[in-house]
Amino acid sequence: MTARVHVIGGGLAGLAAAVRLRHLGAAVMLYEAAPRAGGRCRSYHDPQLDTVLDNGNHLLLSGNTSAMTYLSEIGASNRLAAPTSAAFDFVDVTSGQRWSLNPGAAPWWILDAKRRVPDTSITDYWSIVRLTRAAKDATVGACLNASSVLFRRFWEPLTLAVLNTAPGEGAASLLQAVLRETVAKGADACRPLIARDSLADALVDPAIALLTRAGVTVRLGTRVERLEFAGDRVASLVVDGTPTVLAANDAVILATPGWIAAELVPGLGVPGAGAPIVNVHYKLNDAGASTAPQIVGVIGGLSQWVFRRGQIASVTISAAEKEAELGADEIAARCWPEVATALGLAATPVPPARVVKERRATPAQTPAAVAARPAAQSAYANLVLAGDWTDTGLPATIEAAVRSGFTAARLVENRQASSQRGAA
Repeated sequence: MTARVHVIGGGLAGLAAAVRLRHLGAAVMLYEAAPRAGGRCRSYHDPQLDTVLDNGNHLLLSGNTSAMTYLSEIGASNRLAAPTSAAFDFVDVTSGQRWSLNPGAAPWWILDAKRRVPDTSITDYWSIVRLTRAAKDATVGACLNASSVLFRRFWEPLTLAVLNTAPGEGAASLLQAVLRETVAKGADACRPLIARDSLADALVDPAIALLTRAGVTVRLGTRVERLEFAGDRVASLVVDGTPTVLAANDAVILATPGWIAAELVPGLGVPGAGAPIVNVHYKLNDAGASTAPQIVGVIGGLSQWVFRRGQIASVTISAAEKEAELGADEIAARCWPEVATALGLAATPVPPARVVKERRATPAQTPAAVAARPAAQSAYANLVLAGDWTDTGLPATIEAAVRSGFTAARLVENRQASSQRGAA
């Protein structure tokens, strides 16, 4: 009988696992409780702005090798917009100062005053060495000088963007990993990439289309209510009140968010919930919007990053515990002058806006939370875990989610191969 692989969760981790397993020779089934796939990387039509919005702003870098491979496999590499260089524009809204950070191969770009953050010196960048040598239980803040210009204009916005955690609490080990895979490899690994039309168009819809063509059963709007265990394996899964019994060679990849996985698997330790992220989407009417920068980091304001795609400008506020308690109108009104400054647009009137508060944007990314991340292979022989909350060594990002899915698929494939060798 053909083995079956049940992939529970249709976010990027589950999609990546299913994409890798589509040629395994097993019957692959993908379950997603929501009516659409994508998880926290989803898109929807907003009636207020009459346009397609992403639930949040997700930035990829050219050095995200797993994500780039995934895009290639689903035939969507051309659905990302990429500038020709690795430059990141910044504006300090308190001083009006602007600059562009264009990191290349270290340490050469640091030696060029025109490429450094304004008002910083070469010696300020020794903090990179301290960060890369930090212990596993160290925070980012413990490695850096929080009173320095470089901290305010580089390390703090980078940490918030990457970890969704303030530097004083964020795990240095996770930021180390990002620096190793991007900045340390030079400009070719640092080019920013954003979805040309939407996250769903770039990362989700092509994967669903590919899986459908490959014969994978995709069940959207279908919740796996319970896993039933016998000894060291999953014996069955309950879907819509009906148990599905697993054969000896069947496998389960659990690619739900961590808190859901903990409800399904007895005794599974997962990192706690992290901070919320607040996003504000503005529909621009300004004629000059089409030539405004695509990505701008904002220093000294409520906004942290501004992304422009066509006539939509989107703000990201990470580690937004306090901001998430504000009213939507207040958030939109306070952020707009900063967006107008960043993009060089008129400050009045405030354009139509949609505020999205992602309460469970990421798992916690403190040293203690990193230590609580489980390995991909669970304590049950036929159950593998996937998700950006598992022990990938990376922050909870698209790259981590995809990489975890690939890892889960490899473990299942190895188990199938071992089973076939044993049968022979």
